Amino acid sequence: MARPRAANFDSQRAGILQTAAQLFAAQGYASTSMAAVAKARGMSKALLYHYYRDKQHILFDIADCYMDVLLEIVAEVDAQALGPAQRLHALVARFMRTYEHAQPQHVVLVQDVKFLSVVDRRRILAKERRVVDAFARVIAVLKPRFRIDQLEVPLTMILFGMINWTFTWLRPRGRLTYRDMADIVSEIFLRGILGPAPAQTTTRSRRARIDEVPAPTNRGSAT
Repeated sequence: MARPRAANFDSQRAGILQTAAQLFAAQGYASTSMAAVAKARGMSKALLYHYYRDKQHILFDIADCYMDVLLEIVAEVDAQALGPAQRLHALVARFMRTYEHAQPQHVVLVQDVKFLSVVDRRRILAKERRVVDAFARVIAVLKPRFRIDQLEVPLTMILFGMINWTFTWLRPRGRLTYRDMADIVSEIFLRGILGPAPAQTTTRSRRARIDEVPAPTNRGSAT
C-alpha cells in the first residue's frame, strides 16, 4: 500500500524548489548536490528523496512551474481588452515584474535547462514556444509586414534578449528598477524597431538630396 501524502506535501515541495533554485542560481546546477539541497532546507537527505527522486527531477519542476507562471501571465494579459501596443507593454511589464521576484527560477530556466533529459527539455521548450508565439502574435498585429516576411519570431527573440538577461547587470537597489526597465524596453521596441518603415528611395533621389546640402564654409566651428 502506498504511503499516504502528508497534509503539507505540496508546500514542502514548493519550499524544496525555492531552496534548490537559489542554490542552482548561486553556485550552478552541476555543483549542487542533493545533500546540499537537503542541508539548506533543514531536512535529511532521506526525507528529500521522499519528495524528489533525484536532482534532475527538482530541476525539471523548477523550470516547469516557472513556465506555468509565465503562461498564466500570457493568459491573463490576453483576457484583457487591450490594443496591441498596450498588450505588448503589459506583457513586458508583467514578465519583468516576475523576473524581479523570481530571479533564481529565471536564472535556472536560462542557464540550466540544458542539463535536463531530452524528453524533459522538449517539454520545457514546448512551453517556451507558446510564450514566444504569444509575443510574436502581438508583433505581427503591430507590423503585418513582419508576419509576411516571417520576421515576427526573430524580433520576438530580440525582445527577449533585451529582457531575459537583465538580472546579470541590473542591481537590486540601483537607480533603475525592473519597472523602469519595462518602460524603457517597451519604448525602445515600440518606437524604434516597430517605428514606421523607412521610405524606399532610389540611388538617384539619394544623390539629389546629397547635392542639395550646402557646401561647408570656412567660417569656423559652430561650437
